[in-house]
Amino acid sequence: MPTPGANQLAVKLGFWSAILAAATFVIYTLCFIGILLVSPLFMWTDMSDYVAYVQANPQFFKDTAQVAMLLFGPLFVILLNSIHELAPANQRTLTRVALSFGILFALLTSLFYFVQLSTVKQNLLLGHTDGLEHFVQANPASALLAVNMLGWTLFLGLASLFVAPVFAGGTLETVIRYAFLVNGTVCLLGGASFLLNIPILVFLFITIGMGGAVLVGTIALSLYFSRLQRQ
Repeated sequence: MPTPGANQLAVKLGFWSAILAAATFVIYTLCFIGILLVSPLFMWTDMSDYVAYVQANPQFFKDTAQVAMLLFGPLFVILLNSIHELAPANQRTLTRVALSFGILFALLTSLFYFVQLSTVKQNLLLGHTDGLEHFVQANPASALLAVNMLGWTLFLGLASLFVAPVFAGGTLETVIRYAFLVNGTVCLLGGASFLLNIPILVFLFITIGMGGAVLVGTIALSLYFSRLQRQ
């Protein structure tokens, strides 16, 4: 990794998708801090309490965080495509499998965040809340939240584990490899914790573990593709 005569378009797309993917996680982290600073912590009770909370507190940071995560899915697919294009022929089965899981991840998470930013937001503004609790992100029993978690845990986890072996050799490649391995592991553990209904472990594995691993991995990948651009 990479093959001789690397496709420069793949290198450029890989660089920019890695940079922007890292930026989405930085933005998400800042928005998470912003939410804690400007609003009281909301614990789900019922839909009427959630509506009252939304009306009483600014939603800018929450909406911005959701936009960032909506964008991360397509950026991750572009990143995996670039890695696949540059991988040696004998490793492209791994990258193709990773890309397939990455597409499923992007599909499910993009669906979830688009619904939050469109249907959920518009219905809350109009006061149409009948049945909306099954779509709201804040509801831990929401059916749509389970769809989102399937993307972030199983499919992102498997994509990460399959693409990790492609990177080997230098220090930067080793950092990328272990970032993907750690991410794959914590994502799958987060999925198991979600199934077992252990919220504290979901928070530790997904919010902290996955967030940290993805940020390290995407920054390392941006440096990796930057190095390829200079060769």
